[in-house]
Amino acid sequence: MTSKRVVVGIDGRPDCESAIRWGALEAAARGAALHLVHAFVWAELRVPLGPSEVAPGLRAQADQIVANAVELAQKFEPGVTVVGSRVDGFPSAVLLAESRTAELIVIGSRVTGRLLGLLVSSAGIELSAHAHCPVVVVRPTEDSLAGTYVVIGYDGSQPADAAVEFGLEYARRHEFPVRIVAVLDEDEDDDHDLLAGVRARTRDADLVEVTGHPSELLLEWSADAQLLVVGSRGRGGFAGLLLGSVSQTMLHQAACPVAVIPRAAIERPV
Repeated sequence: MTSKRVVVGIDGRPDCESAIRWGALEAAARGAALHLVHAFVWAELRVPLGPSEVAPGLRAQADQIVANAVELAQKFEPGVTVVGSRVDGFPSAVLLAESRTAELIVIGSRVTGRLLGLLVSSAGIELSAHAHCPVVVVRPTEDSLAGTYVVIGYDGSQPADAAVEFGLEYARRHEFPVRIVAVLDEDEDDDHDLLAGVRARTRDADLVEVTGHPSELLLEWSADAQLLVVGSRGRGGFAGLLLGSVSQTMLHQAACPVAVIPRAAIERPV
């Protein structure tokens, strides 16, 4: 069994299906195993876990969630090794621990209505900021809505450099063209060097230069994207990502899966 793992967080909700599908496809492309992890929070709340007159056993329900997810993943990618686990703990803590040895963490988001867009859980926000590997948030969607590009946000920061590498590798594996949104800072004198550096690394990518906030353009391009990739924090238009408006906009409103590269993922020993 391969030591490489793509981990998908599951909770039994219907919107997990898109995350399981995405994770299974990516595991196949990477030659990795797929690990489906259900965080069993009830054990932390000290409630009765066995069968009762009120409800069936909570552990039995959790085990059934895992079994159903494994069966679904095997249907999506029969050639991928699939492992399912029930782990006691809160989702953020469980998945943060898994991120220390995973290549990738995949979680789902929930549709809350046309006006509100998507709901990314607090665990998802915490993972996107602190995980030790890249995190992908997948929205519930139809296969027919899949886009044709990989879109990357770039501002010259270290997390953005990691986002470019992640996005380029994903695009190469899946044979997608790449679009890069390069965020320029009006108060900086080194933007020429910034753009020269990204052009040298991404000669086959479309490069669009933006001054100020890139949110509107990233959202527009996400409508025709297979994946949108950003770093967890940066400078210029990405300053405060996952703490301010840009992060909330991308994670909650992007029309495609969003990959975030946390700083801890960059600093993790190889």
